[in-house]
Amino acid sequence: MGTSRAWGQGRERRFLVASALVVAAVAGAAACDPQGGLNSASIAVTTDRVGTGALERNGVDVQWLNCTAGVDGDRAGGAQPSASVRRIADVDCTGKTGQGEAITLTGKVTQELGGRCVRGDLTAKTGGKSVFRADVLGNCDAAPSTAVVNPPPAGGPGPVVTVTVTVTETPMGK
Repeated sequence: MGTSRAWGQGRERRFLVASALVVAAVAGAAACDPQGGLNSASIAVTTDRVGTGALERNGVDVQWLNCTAGVDGDRAGGAQPSASVRRIADVDCTGKTGQGEAITLTGKVTQELGGRCVRGDLTAKTGGKSVFRADVLGNCDAAPSTAVVNPPPAGGPGPVVTVTVTVTETPMGK
């Protein structure tokens, strides 16, 4: 009788753990949904990409750039704003030039269009000097990209193949 009781308690624990995991997965998926049309992850990635391009077009040798974004109201447990409320994301990018100077790209983003552009008020500086101030970065009129990465052309560089050979010596005398 003690065995079946222990089994029932184990099953109950497994059910509670599984239920908790399902709730966490649903909450995590809901947290990733854009609020008011803005998603902090897509804003950060798009700003990084189009910001790097804008800096390079302005003569800055970008070694690296890393952007983060936070959409107002992204706090857990906060009330969802109505659809008429204009959402704003704070963007903060830092990086280095090829010459080792600091790069900053900061500001507010009000719209991100499918990885093509960001709209808002953004300022880029390098070495303490202003490079540009823009209300649009990227090409908002470009067609959405559905590009597929094509394999390299015939005769061109291809994937590198690594072969690992393990040699096992047998002990002497056997």
